[in-house]
Amino acid sequence: MRGDRIFGLVMIVVALGYILSATTIRSSFMSDPVGPRIFPYLVGVVTILCALVMVLKPDPDVEWPIGKTLLNLGVALAILFGYAVLVKPLGFILPTIIVSGILSYQINPQPKLAALTGLGLGLGLFVLFKFILGLGLKGLPPALMG
Repeated sequence: MRGDRIFGLVMIVVALGYILSATTIRSSFMSDPVGPRIFPYLVGVVTILCALVMVLKPDPDVEWPIGKTLLNLGVALAILFGYAVLVKPLGFILPTIIVSGILSYQINPQPKLAALTGLGLGLGLFVLFKFILGLGLKGLPPALMG
């Protein structure tokens, strides 16, 4: 219970810092009516609400994972860290396909399904973010883009 409350308080502080840093985002003269700050504000507010729930209504003490489960969590964390490092030099599509495929395999160890999940998420999310939401993502590494 105490761990949930401490984590909730830490997340409230982090979310407040995130919201504060979002106030420094500058709007260009051609921005939409909502502006670029609304998404970071929403993320910060939702994080604060979730953290408040953890502080006010923590779960009873539970056993922490050990053995293989802890190893799988460590692998997932390392993969996500690698994704954050590689997404800029390799573009969005390739790292997303690889990482979502590996994480899918960890959830359900079926290689074909994991590969299809990675491919679908990599391409599907790129289409969603680039063409539907209009974000300025680079799909592939600059060397392949010419």
